Amino acid sequence: MILSLAHDDAAVLNRANGLVPESCVIVRPEARFGRPSKGEDFEKMARRRFQDPKPVRRGHWWTLLLWRDHIVGAKCIRKRERVRLAPATMPEREVLKIAAEHLRPLNQGLEAIGSATNFAHYVEHTYMPVVMPLMAKSTRDRSTGVLNNYLLPTFGKLCLRDLTTLSIQRYFSNMSASVLSHESKDKIRDVLSSVLRSAVEYGMLVKNPVENVRMPAERRGKKRNKPYLTPQQFDVLVGTIAEPYATMVYVAIYTGLRVSELAGLKWDDVHVNNEVDVEDEKRVRYSVSIDERYCRGDWGAPKSEASNATIGVNMCVYHRIQSLRLLTVKVRAGYAVRRYKVVKSDNPEDLVFQSVRTGAPMRDNNILTRHIKPASRKLGLAFVNWRCLRTSHATWLKMAGADVKDAQGQMRHSRASTTLDIYAQFVPESQQKVVEKLSSLRLRVN
Repeated sequence: MILSLAHDDAAVLNRANGLVPESCVIVRPEARFGRPSKGEDFEKMARRRFQDPKPVRRGHWWTLLLWRDHIVGAKCIRKRERVRLAPATMPEREVLKIAAEHLRPLNQGLEAIGSATNFAHYVEHTYMPVVMPLMAKSTRDRSTGVLNNYLLPTFGKLCLRDLTTLSIQRYFSNMSASVLSHESKDKIRDVLSSVLRSAVEYGMLVKNPVENVRMPAERRGKKRNKPYLTPQQFDVLVGTIAEPYATMVYVAIYTGLRVSELAGLKWDDVHVNNEVDVEDEKRVRYSVSIDERYCRGDWGAPKSEASNATIGVNMCVYHRIQSLRLLTVKVRAGYAVRRYKVVKSDNPEDLVFQSVRTGAPMRDNNILTRHIKPASRKLGLAFVNWRCLRTSHATWLKMAGADVKDAQGQMRHSRASTTLDIYAQFVPESQQKVVEKLSSLRLRVN
């Protein structure tokens, strides 16, 4: 019996010393000796150390000396840190309560080891390479600008754990006197929340401190109506824009397509079908399929599942698109004038709207600043942009008496409330008709 035990002990020692093949080992050495597995990531559990230092009055402040984790390079180092708790005039009993509340996250493991990561380091090495590639290019570009101009200069030197709800609330409260618009402030909050939300998902923070942050009140109330074009204004506007950009505007307002969907429209997405209705009458149906979008060099799927759909279009839209095949435009090049075919190639997989000179995909911002904005300003319609064209389409549907569900399907929204509350604008003539109907009801009652 004694020999058997000795043999087992020797086997254990041999395995621990690496003399036994790893495939034969049942319990890993790390588990037997209580050491954490090797690796530099912060997803592993940090050893919990209980701390109970006493507050000390130093000058005009009560202070607390404690141990905190700090990330230096790729290593976690514990350093002693002195924290100010309260003014020296506060009673010691109240200071002890504050100290206990300050130590509670450390002693109960509510502060992850990854929270010691520097904010700028996390953004540069985790958020940008891991999270941002999953976003649309326009979202990435704007988020990068917000990070570089606002968040990194303010929070770049802090650890993730230092971005508390109070510190973030103080930052946004100080923005109340800023000249930035409310939408810009809200975007800054959204980007910061996205960064810290990802830190929660990757185990570096326990919760997102931005969730309970309140934004400064707006200086003025929101406008009830978003600007839209009347049919008469649109007719004048489209006549002052050069081709093929006039056709892009025409298709945008008559279909409600987003500009990224318009730029990604291909010839096999434009359909004409001969159908037979219930009364055995032949009818021609025109439609457009939206299954891809292009935005400033980035190809992708439509914005949402509801956006990936086929919608009916008017015959005039179909014929306007087809007229591009035979269209030639003149472009001034110095003292010379060059002629270009608008459609370089009209194969099924080719784009409907192509760059005039090269046939490449078009950039929406260039068309807006070089063609749409100058023409709209001359007519006193400075509010016109790509979003305005989509809003105008929804409003025209309402003016035409379209059913709510039909308008939702045409706009390709996931919820009808989006169509009603955001896009379909208030039309004074429509309200006047309702008022007249109410007066006619009163006469009937009398």
